[in-house]
Amino acid sequence: MESFNPPPILLDLSRSVPLAVGVPFVLGSLSGFPTGNVVNGPWYQSLKRPAFEPPQAVFGIVWSLLYMGMGYASHLAVKVYDNKSLASSREAVYTGLKIYWIQLVLNLAYTTLFFFLKKKGLALLDMTALISLVYWMTYTLHGATDGQTTPFLAPYCAWLSFATYLSFQFWRLNLGRPNVKKD
Repeated sequence: MESFNPPPILLDLSRSVPLAVGVPFVLGSLSGFPTGNVVNGPWYQSLKRPAFEPPQAVFGIVWSLLYMGMGYASHLAVKVYDNKSLASSREAVYTGLKIYWIQLVLNLAYTTLFFFLKKKGLALLDMTALISLVYWMTYTLHGATDGQTTPFLAPYCAWLSFATYLSFQFWRLNLGRPNVKKD
């Protein structure tokens, strides 16, 4: 049977706690900081709002914690990967880590689609793919790490469920409205 050899970069970034936590936090921050101008600008302010939308300050706090939590979960997964002797167990952890990196890209793409390109429908499609991947990742890593990653990923699943509701409502409530007000 062939041995399983993943690309080292996907494992190495998560081996170090500062990198595992820092990479998604920094990427998320770089993605999130510029949204403040859009959120306070005429385009976003002109949108019809969902029935329940948290105060804007909540988003930065929640996303910071979620990025750090998902990063730490990737660190725990790599620790389990390094300690597993069975190729099938290692492969399951690595599958979860591949999903982790893919979902991180989709997560960051959402901000560009919704806030900068103002494509609410495409952002909703991205969010649908994202939430599907995150639930799959959480399930995969839960089994592969004996539940060690779940406490760090479950809040992400819960928040993405709420974020999907918000994204759907923004899309639904503003369907057919032209983007007449530019930022």
